[in-house]
Amino acid sequence: MALVSFAMDYTITLCNKARLWLVKDLMNHVGLQFLAWTSLPVFLVLFSAGFVHVIAPQAIGSGIPEMKTILRGVVLKEYLTFRTLIAKVVGLTATLGSGMPLGKEGPFVHIASIVATLLTKLVTSFQGIYANESRNSEMLAAACAVGVACCFGSPIGGVLFSIEVTSVYFAVRNYWRGFFAAVCGAVIFRLLSIWFEDEETIVAVFRTGFKMDFPYDPQELVLFALIGVCCGLGGALYVYLHRRYVLWMRGNKRLTKFLQKNRFIYPFMISFLISSLTFPYGPGMFQAADITTHTQIEILFSNYTWAKGIDEMTVDEYDHIKHWMDPYTKSIFINLTVYILSTFFLSILASTLPVPTGVLIPSFKVGAAFGRLVGEAMHVWFPEGVRYGSQISYILPGGYATVGAAAFSGAVTHTISISVIVFEMTGQVTHCVPVLVAVIISNFVAGMLQPSCYDSIILIKKLPYLPDIIPSSSGAYNLFVENFMVKDVKYIWYGMSYRELKETLKEGRKLKGFPLVDNPNQMILLGSIQRMELISAIEKHIGKDRRLAEAAIRRKEEMEKRKREELERAEVEEKRRLQELQNNQAEPGNQDEEGGSGHSKARRPSRFAVSTVDEKEAKAASALQLPDLNSPAMKALAQLSLQPKKSILKKNNFTIHGFAHASNSPVSSPYQTVSGTGERWRNTVQSMQQMFRRGSNWTVASRASSGWDFGNEYMGSPLTGRKTPKRVDLTYEEQRDWELQEMEKPVNFGELHIDPAPFQLVEKSNLLKVHSLFSMLGVNLAYVTAIGRLIGVVGLKELREAIEGANAGGAGAKKKEDLHQHQPPQSPVKDKSSAASKQLEVSIESGDPSQVSESDAEDAMLER
Repeated sequence: MALVSFAMDYTITLCNKARLWLVKDLMNHVGLQFLAWTSLPVFLVLFSAGFVHVIAPQAIGSGIPEMKTILRGVVLKEYLTFRTLIAKVVGLTATLGSGMPLGKEGPFVHIASIVATLLTKLVTSFQGIYANESRNSEMLAAACAVGVACCFGSPIGGVLFSIEVTSVYFAVRNYWRGFFAAVCGAVIFRLLSIWFEDEETIVAVFRTGFKMDFPYDPQELVLFALIGVCCGLGGALYVYLHRRYVLWMRGNKRLTKFLQKNRFIYPFMISFLISSLTFPYGPGMFQAADITTHTQIEILFSNYTWAKGIDEMTVDEYDHIKHWMDPYTKSIFINLTVYILSTFFLSILASTLPVPTGVLIPSFKVGAAFGRLVGEAMHVWFPEGVRYGSQISYILPGGYATVGAAAFSGAVTHTISISVIVFEMTGQVTHCVPVLVAVIISNFVAGMLQPSCYDSIILIKKLPYLPDIIPSSSGAYNLFVENFMVKDVKYIWYGMSYRELKETLKEGRKLKGFPLVDNPNQMILLGSIQRMELISAIEKHIGKDRRLAEAAIRRKEEMEKRKREELERAEVEEKRRLQELQNNQAEPGNQDEEGGSGHSKARRPSRFAVSTVDEKEAKAASALQLPDLNSPAMKALAQLSLQPKKSILKKNNFTIHGFAHASNSPVSSPYQTVSGTGERWRNTVQSMQQMFRRGSNWTVASRASSGWDFGNEYMGSPLTGRKTPKRVDLTYEEQRDWELQEMEKPVNFGELHIDPAPFQLVEKSNLLKVHSLFSMLGVNLAYVTAIGRLIGVVGLKELREAIEGANAGGAGAKKKEDLHQHQPPQSPVKDKSSAASKQLEVSIESGDPSQVSESDAEDAMLER
């Protein structure tokens, strides 16, 4: 992280110096200077917006609100990935290099969290302990501290800031881990500045030189407290205007639709407007626009006064103060006032750009300028200092600037740790008490009026994060779970069919889990099952593998039935032919002898020799009995007898495996006579030539021509010898009928993974206790039971609405009808008209992206 931070700072500095060089040293024409001043920021902002939109839109914005949500236990998809890291780093570098009034503290927290997540995934392959969810949250908590430490070089303030901003309940065991990582990051970050920026030693980022003996008078504490009040009001106004502007943009449907179709128009308009208003030879001459942000803050923290004549200034002082002097009246108060107002409003506009943004540095600059304004005014009113007894304490406007910067940024972020960050950034603790007093007062004032900027963004984006309960709210003790729970629960039960399970999943499309009860009448809660587990069970029950197995069984049964029928027909035919032979043998033989003598004279001479048989062999042959009809030989004989008779001198192409064409067969030869072996050798050579000529083009279709019979179960290449099963599927009608039959079978929950102990609440738990349990344990959903019976469910959406109602005085609390009756929910088989919207269907818009189903493919499967 230190390397990333230093590389980004170096690139941002180069971009800012190049912009100033184009305006000051390259051109002398005002029009060309204006073009150069505005073109580079517009180009960088458009590049950042396009790059982030294409690579990872999750990189837009600060990052701290989302990290608060993630550390609370909610999983935000694609938020901590490598693509988001690249988009965040490149987009933030381009945005800050453009000179927009934005900061990098929030994006750096996001970047550090992504790096920690990627390192955790890398180490998980070696050590499985890091795959634990609790260890992952510890890594993220330490990463938030490292992000702040590498941004400002403040390890102590970074750890405290991460605890205040991102954690509701902080584990003490993470304290030393965060400190160790933050110190390592901050030290390396400052060492890199020594190696590459010619620093002499490790120094503070904005080093100050306030005197240590009497830095302020005790009477000035009243002014510091007033600065805290004013900064608290200004911070609340800043958060309010930002939220109202964003909501106005979103509420204007026509404008929103137009900007969605033309994504680059809004970044172009805002970046061009801000660049035009900060042009150094135009309005920018009243805003110290000809120096960088880092230089502005260093000059604001300087320990010498600006409100004096030019003759009284040294050369170095004049080089610094001339950027803040009105070119017409030479007054610093006009420039400071314009600088405060312009940075205040332009940073609100810039923070709405679709690029990585931060708000801590702009608020830091506004507070520093306001404190400097008050300090310079005090120096004008009390040029000789403030007398306390015999001691005279001179006014240090730089100290007022430090107090104002801490107070305003603390009011915007609602943090006390910003005071520690200021101490580490300036390198001095001389104004420790004034800073703490102003920060505490500003936090109190801003907290009474508006939420922090991070909580405001959470409200705008509707992220699933619980607001805090106001301590003075008495409704938190009088509001119970039964008052805001959801009673229409989508549940599953033992004995339900797959069809009923599918209907339940379709009614609760956005639910991530379902409670399991014993039956719809008793409603005894037995556990919960995840949605993906139920989807997998249905897919396994009627999926492709199961269907193909059923088709194979049916095919096998059909083949066995067909073989039995063929054998029965063959037996019947053989019996008929044998009966005919017996009848022919029983006829008198004299007719044959007469007919034979009449035609003996006209017979052609036979080519075959006729030999005689002795009497013993003739008697033995006559003594033979009739063969067995079920023998294989007789079956083959009967099969042959069914075919048409051919002359013995002709080539017979019929085999027991079917008809084979001699011209296409690679292995079988046609019927051969006793004419010699030369023709057999020639046919064999031809068959081998045909087989090698085909090579790999041998197909299953040629098995009939070759006379090889592989059956219907196996098909493959006769050359390789590999046999692959032929998978026969059901027809559409058979598949539909089979699925209808299978969906009526009961679900076997014994094969599924059941959570036997889901988080449960009793109906009389008050709101304060529920809020503490949800915040401490990171729970997203809890089932409400009464003596073991499921009566409702509570999620983040319902709990957030109840807390908001309690904070508002109970007027907005969510009340349910018939609170004294808790009838069990109707079975989905009996009541199909129950509205699915009453169930806990939490989404991004309603507050919980973790409840969204993992894939859209399951909806298509349920619709089938």
